[in-house]
Amino acid sequence: MDAVYLRVDTDVGISGWGEAFGFGACRIAHAAAGMVVAPLAVGQQADDIPTLMDDLHRKLQSMALNGPVRFALSALDIALWDIAGKVAKQPIHRLLNPNSHKKHLPVYASLMRMQDIANVVKVSAQAVGRGYRHIKLHERSLECVSGARQAIGADVALMLDTNCAWSVDQAIGQAQSMADQDLFWIEEPISPPDDYAGLARVQEEGRIPVAAGENLGTFHDFCRMAGQPSIDYLQPDVTKFGGITEMWKAVTYAAAHNCRLEPHSPLYGPGLIATQHIVAAMEADAMVEFYYCELGASPMGEGIYTSDGFMTAPDGPGLGVEVDVEIIEKYRTA
Repeated sequence: MDAVYLRVDTDVGISGWGEAFGFGACRIAHAAAGMVVAPLAVGQQADDIPTLMDDLHRKLQSMALNGPVRFALSALDIALWDIAGKVAKQPIHRLLNPNSHKKHLPVYASLMRMQDIANVVKVSAQAVGRGYRHIKLHERSLECVSGARQAIGADVALMLDTNCAWSVDQAIGQAQSMADQDLFWIEEPISPPDDYAGLARVQEEGRIPVAAGENLGTFHDFCRMAGQPSIDYLQPDVTKFGGITEMWKAVTYAAAHNCRLEPHSPLYGPGLIATQHIVAAMEADAMVEFYYCELGASPMGEGIYTSDGFMTAPDGPGLGVEVDVEIIEKYRTA
């Protein structure tokens, strides 16, 4: 799994780290950061994040409503918040919410797609044994879902993310076949992901709560999705959605309109740490998504790991966790 990390240096010697959504978009997001965003950002003031980011979004609105340029802007925004926290000597979650008090953040284990029932059973049971009380699968068959349910028992929440694998009719049929598996939610069950009428049919006829939103580009996209009664869990991603600034707008909107926001964060870098800060600052309950595996080397040290199904809210200035540059240099590809 490739990722794009962005370091922003200031002329007063303070640096910040951000992350652009990666996976298959890495090379394009990396190019967008260097060719499109950096020329507009270098030389600007770093201390008024909303004004700077609004200016950049306006200048790039023809190419940054979604996709790699938006991802690059997200990385810049996260890095600027890291800098702001370091300047204020406060963790980001207290800059967002001065009354932030959460110490332990509940985490759900987001399992990689395995497609093998024996492995699904093994890893699901292992995750529960490590204290996780919410397990998310990325499978596409009743057999894998049923195997996981039997492995984890009835008292552990089970979610299913199909990554937009099905048509509306296929999703309804699959959801109905899984009616007795007690799914907490079914995530992005159809393609395209913004087919709200189709998602409404899946929820109504499939009778399973629907989660979606990782592919949202802007705050206004979020508001439109939040207005759909067919979406029970809204899932913007800080590395796609415009960074912490836009995510906090979404958090505020969700709180005012009684919507459930569960951030998307299958990440291991600054984006995951930024998500921790967002969850820590939220008044509402929310979980951190952890892409469940054991890394050979962690770019954020121990900051990404869990204990008994919880992460500790970072309490140092800025992100509160420094990128391990030696790990970056060892594994970097660009």
